[in-house]
Amino acid sequence: MALLNASGIAGQFTSAQGLAGDANSLNALKFKAGQDGKAAIKEAAKQFESLFMRELIKSMREATAKSGLMDEDPGQGLATDLLDQQLSVQMTGMPGGLSAAIEAQLARQMDPNSANAGVSAGKAAPATGGRVAPLATLPPTTSQAAFVDRHARAATTVAGEAGIPASFMLGQAGHETGWGRSEIKNADGSNSFNLFGIKATGGWTGKVAEITTTEYINGEARKVTAKFRAYDSYEDSFRDYARLIGNSPRYQAAMQSLDSAQAFATQLQKAGYATDPQYAAKLSRAINTTLNLQRANQA
Repeated sequence: MALLNASGIAGQFTSAQGLAGDANSLNALKFKAGQDGKAAIKEAAKQFESLFMRELIKSMREATAKSGLMDEDPGQGLATDLLDQQLSVQMTGMPGGLSAAIEAQLARQMDPNSANAGVSAGKAAPATGGRVAPLATLPPTTSQAAFVDRHARAATTVAGEAGIPASFMLGQAGHETGWGRSEIKNADGSNSFNLFGIKATGGWTGKVAEITTTEYINGEARKVTAKFRAYDSYEDSFRDYARLIGNSPRYQAAMQSLDSAQAFATQLQKAGYATDPQYAAKLSRAINTTLNLQRANQA
């Protein structure tokens, strides 16, 4: 089989894509940084992701070679390297990819006065009593903003009594109810005011709402029928949640992690608050959404 011409492959690269780690690309990046900081951050994030992908492809190719599944002609080394290099460039910048997280982190480091500066600097978020975890979140939606506005007063009142940040409770209530779209209803269709999905167990003697819900059993999602606590108001729901988390030895590790949204969510999952194996990550994002809304309201 004829050998691939390395110079021919290199000639196919477009200036828009560039080579990952190429000196000309890096010089262009330096120039862009002086002209447009945001664009430079985005490009730098793509370069970092491209370098990571290149190393990943290289490791996979080496593992394949060692296994004897593929025997590469030694004369094709440069051509293969160039192809891997270009492939790593083409695989970067995809929605939800690694570059998005890198871009968010770089933006926080480059601009310590930005709205998310408290993430990397460890500063307390305004009027929340807690710190936000370094997670990238989508811009808040109208329904999320309406949910936070609707319950902010009750959450703030209970936060002053129990010490759990209002943002933590609002984020968790939003996650549990789909930001108000999936609240637990009583048998007659009336609202149970249960914002946190707390079940009617452990000697609960109050009102009960019975619904079909999703539980993860041995990692598999299943529909089950369960009984949940019902209240007379949303404020009662916030207060019962704070009492459960604050007074139960099961959640003491979470109460000791109130300076970090991610740590708080992680400890709740470890304590078995929910059976969803991704609960901590989802809850952290919900709390970050609440924090972003609170900052926007105070701007």
